[in-house]
Amino acid sequence: MKDSSAGCMQFLRMNQKGNSMNQYVKNLNRIEFVVTLACTGRCKHCSEGEHSGAGEHIDAEAAAALVRDVAGKYDITSVMTFGGEPLLYPETVYAVHTAAREMNIPKRQLITNGFFSKDQAKIKATARKLVQCGVNDICISADAFHQETIPLEPVMTFAMELKRQEIRLCVHPAWLVGREHDNPYNRRTIEIMEVFEAMGIRQSDGNVIFPSGNALKYLSEYFDGNKSYTSPYEEDPMDIQAICVNPNGDLLGENIYNTNILELLERYRPDVRMA
Repeated sequence: MKDSSAGCMQFLRMNQKGNSMNQYVKNLNRIEFVVTLACTGRCKHCSEGEHSGAGEHIDAEAAAALVRDVAGKYDITSVMTFGGEPLLYPETVYAVHTAAREMNIPKRQLITNGFFSKDQAKIKATARKLVQCGVNDICISADAFHQETIPLEPVMTFAMELKRQEIRLCVHPAWLVGREHDNPYNRRTIEIMEVFEAMGIRQSDGNVIFPSGNALKYLSEYFDGNKSYTSPYEEDPMDIQAICVNPNGDLLGENIYNTNILELLERYRPDVRMA
């Protein structure tokens, strides 16, 4: 029955794709949510700049409804929640991934710094709840920058509980200049990676720090002032394959609280700047 339902849903999506779909979003296959910009870290490398410990966040019901609506029309293969620290508002994370699982979206990813509580019972319960609601791929951001202000012990507790749940899990570091560059930050990051390796948790390739926000403020000496940097996260405005909802609901120059998401996508034109 489950396979039959999935097949029917795919058939409906394919038919709907053929019905006057906006050419600029016809290849849409991924939904991202910046759940909040509030964060438990104060990282020097953060492209978003300074963060507070609490703040605006996406409404859980609105986020879940968006997932259902978009996945009902487009062939969405991936949903991701991140921040800030998304687990400061776990109900939104749970709602997004529950909806994604219901819509048979195969990749349901969370990026977190792993520090949202010092209470071991709460940390373990949250890890189990994430798996129960459908998250199947978790990246824990850990490196020299995160660990300047985030204690490693609760992050390790969270990681070990996830490992027990047998979920796809990795630690995701940020590298300054590049993975092979020798600088104090990268050396400290390598030490932290060894801690996770000893726990049996794999390391992703990570990402190279982009010069904006705090990174430009605190780490400018490591960037070439004569070089033009391009953000690796920018979408091609002529061929939107991933949409990213901001904490206030802004998306593609409009807002999901003011405009139905499917109408918003149909109205999108490349001359409208992404929010």
